[in-house]
Amino acid sequence: MGLELRNISKTFGDFVAVKSLTIHARDNRILGLIGQNGAGKTTTFRMILGLLTPDSGEIVWNEKKASSIHANSIGYLPEERGLYPEMSLEEQLLFFGQLRGKKRKELLPHINRWLERLKLESKRKQKVKTLSKGNQQKLQLISTVLHQPQIVILDEPFSGLDPVNAEALKQIVLELKDMGTTVIFSSHRMEHVEEICDDICMLKEGESILHGDILQVKQQFGTKKIILRSHHTEHELKELPFVDSVKKEMDKMNVFIKNNQDIQKMFNYVTKDGFISTFSAETPSLNEIFKMKVGGLHA
Repeated sequence: MGLELRNISKTFGDFVAVKSLTIHARDNRILGLIGQNGAGKTTTFRMILGLLTPDSGEIVWNEKKASSIHANSIGYLPEERGLYPEMSLEEQLLFFGQLRGKKRKELLPHINRWLERLKLESKRKQKVKTLSKGNQQKLQLISTVLHQPQIVILDEPFSGLDPVNAEALKQIVLELKDMGTTVIFSSHRMEHVEEICDDICMLKEGESILHGDILQVKQQFGTKKIILRSHHTEHELKELPFVDSVKKEMDKMNVFIKNNQDIQKMFNYVTKDGFISTFSAETPSLNEIFKMKVGGLHA
């Protein structure tokens, strides 16, 4: 069940925006759609939303082919804000909810609950233009989920949020997942994708170059990253024949070795003179995998 795009393609003249893309956003799981600017994410979202028609391929919603998905079934939080600055928060939410076919009477209890949940209750009569960037983002999130959509698309949802509010939003996204909502999440912050998503699809120039369960994807890259705190220098470690690259971060170094089998060689080398404070062999982070697949490792 859920939402499937099967061999979807879209061109604009000679430009191929999306090419033979197949993804499956399943119920009770969060799909992370990631890629550089221009990779095809926005075009993909617009095809799901029915704003663009695929040149080929098909969209399947709950195992039925869909020429389009009813707008009231989808909640979309775009990267760019789409709020009316002269409206109050309450007016804004009522307006968007009524556009989705909901009546004022049924909307108000949900509006009250969401404003209280996101600590906006005291601002409900204020004009949108008086809100901070973070509060505008929270308002936009409420408008995205207020009508209880079955599919929610979140494009850079943490934009403008401080760590406390970002954590609150994460909990809401996870609750949507637990309720059976089909959630597609996109962000340039790979740590957010890694924390929230169950599955990923990585796009490059309109094509999927990596997809699947996020843990299984990471395991494909093996245990080739070593976190090291020791007296050794970056230059010294780079000269080792089994080391691919080294990146210094604060008081530690991330050492990328060429093969999993070289972990023991690395350990033997750095401990030959005695004690070191940290030696941890790990799979690469999603951010590091993204850089490996899309550009240079440390580009």
